[in-house]
Amino acid sequence: MSELKFPPNFSWGVATSAYQIEGAAAEDGRGPSIWDTFSHQPGKTFEGHTGDVACDHYHRYDTDVDLIASLGVDAYRFSISWSRVQPKGHGAWNEKGLAFYDRLVDKLLSKGIKPHVTLYHWDLPQGLQDLGGWGSRDTTDCFADYADVMGRRLGDRVASICTHNEPWCTAHLGHHVGQFAPGDQDPQLAIQVAHHLLLSHGKALQAMRASGVKAPLGIVLNQSSVTAATPSQADRDSAERQYASFVRWYMDPIFLKRYPTAPGLTIYPTVSENDFNTIAQPLDFLGINYYTRIWASESSPPVPAPNAMGVNDMGWETYPQGLSDLLQQIDRDYDLPPIYITENGFAGDDHLVGGKVADSPRIAYVHTHLAALQQAMQAGVDIRGYFYWSLFDNYEWNSGYAKRFGIVHVDYENQQRTLKDSAHWYSDLIRKGR
Repeated sequence: MSELKFPPNFSWGVATSAYQIEGAAAEDGRGPSIWDTFSHQPGKTFEGHTGDVACDHYHRYDTDVDLIASLGVDAYRFSISWSRVQPKGHGAWNEKGLAFYDRLVDKLLSKGIKPHVTLYHWDLPQGLQDLGGWGSRDTTDCFADYADVMGRRLGDRVASICTHNEPWCTAHLGHHVGQFAPGDQDPQLAIQVAHHLLLSHGKALQAMRASGVKAPLGIVLNQSSVTAATPSQADRDSAERQYASFVRWYMDPIFLKRYPTAPGLTIYPTVSENDFNTIAQPLDFLGINYYTRIWASESSPPVPAPNAMGVNDMGWETYPQGLSDLLQQIDRDYDLPPIYITENGFAGDDHLVGGKVADSPRIAYVHTHLAALQQAMQAGVDIRGYFYWSLFDNYEWNSGYAKRFGIVHVDYENQQRTLKDSAHWYSDLIRKGR
């Protein structure tokens, strides 16, 4: 493997999200979220799996943080369960839920680990969904109130606060194709939801800054490079449209105060006066989640992607060059703040054998993507840190517990944690880098 060199102040971390690891779904005053509702509907998730228990992190956070510290990382990215701290998403707050995140942050700090907080990772309180969810403009104000309270509570101790994780997933997978909660299939609603997510992001930044929150503030977007399968006009148009709807749809409003145009983009949201001014709040950082490229083929049947470096257990092509290409492209197109790679990871068909998990494909995936990241940095892109997704094998949304992204193996029967070979490799990489 080629040698990887990063600056001494480069931040190394791991990432998780609340519904995927916490469990304790109905304990200590937590209200139901849309994922509780969705996952309990027959046929919505793999074999009916739910996040009711997940990795039981709510009860095991203390030893889990010890495990994180043992890896040698200096940063941990996690999300807040909105319905744990405010059961209905409006109205009364739940002190037991707030106290849990206080304990988690304090424990991380005691171990020298910088906490990076995500306010929303897809688990809207069901109480707000009952009032229209992200389809209602009122939800943007509820989110700003929630951000303000969490910013006041944690903002003096955490290393960053991000408003949303991957709003494309909430809008498209949750409201257009119905693959994620709440399971709607309405293209126009999905576009309006995307706008409300961006609007809520802007309102949240305004609210936290007005309250004097000290932590750096930003947003996390999932992005991909896009490749036209052939030089045909149809494929080139498809590539332009998919890049516009996946990347530019979220970047253009934040940095350019507009929505993009592209061949075949025909559905746009209702936008009120001053919405773009609200959305385009200055960012202290931008989080980018990258897993694979988009391969654009309009042929029937489609021209398959080359898959020269294989695919992961989700069927996603391993294409590290896409990370470097993407970062250099957005660096040319926008006036960007510092960037963190907030997610990048590999789903493997992992098995615990003799107390070990041999996962060399994951090690190769991370190594090649870090090499691509290094390439982008050498080209001048300001990248400050990397978070592997995920710390644990966890509840992988509609795939249930069937897909394993973790560098730590979890036996869901007894909650035993086992460091995979990739965890040892990542730990060694970080220590050598320092």
